[in-house]
Amino acid sequence: MQPPQNATVYIVDDDAGVREALAWLLRSRRLGSECFDSGQAFEARLQTGFTPQPPCCLLLDVRMPGLSGLALFEMLVERGLVDVMPVIFLTGHADVPTAVAMVKRGAFDFCEKPFSDNALVDRIEQAIARSAQVGQARREQQQLQARLAELTQRERDVMERIARGLPNKLIADELDISVRTVEVHRARVFDKMDVRSAVELANALRGV
Repeated sequence: MQPPQNATVYIVDDDAGVREALAWLLRSRRLGSECFDSGQAFEARLQTGFTPQPPCCLLLDVRMPGLSGLALFEMLVERGLVDVMPVIFLTGHADVPTAVAMVKRGAFDFCEKPFSDNALVDRIEQAIARSAQVGQARREQQQLQARLAELTQRERDVMERIARGLPNKLIADELDISVRTVEVHRARVFDKMDVRSAVELANALRGV
């Protein structure tokens, strides 16, 4: 799997040796990284208004003094960041049950120390791919909302009925307008929503 060239892997670990080793490993695989020596440091970065942008992922040590990896993870869950920034826990053997519980809470995976470089990078690349998919879906949703905002109320009325599969005559009867007016609105809806058929329109609106 070839990861996106603009991907960033955030590393949060209080062990400088681990941070340096991971950063070197990622550079060898052409992956960018940014290191933090504590949960507080990463939290402070978020407090500045920084929002992780896909494609990215987070390597998070479970046990750290001060703000633990688990506490930081809960903060990320509350802020809705674990979808766009998948979290891979770095854990010791004793922490495996806790890491498994965090996966059930939405973490992407966990990697037990000492970890296999190849296995870890494989999971990182998969996490980055997930992040890229989430980012693309969010961009498409934003584009859809922008298109919907361009519709007049009458166009929305016609669109909703087109999506339900109603023919022009029934739409005209329901809205008490002429069939010709429905045809005009239909053409405008298709143009503004960037679709070519009622099926495409219905599929686009499923995410609304």
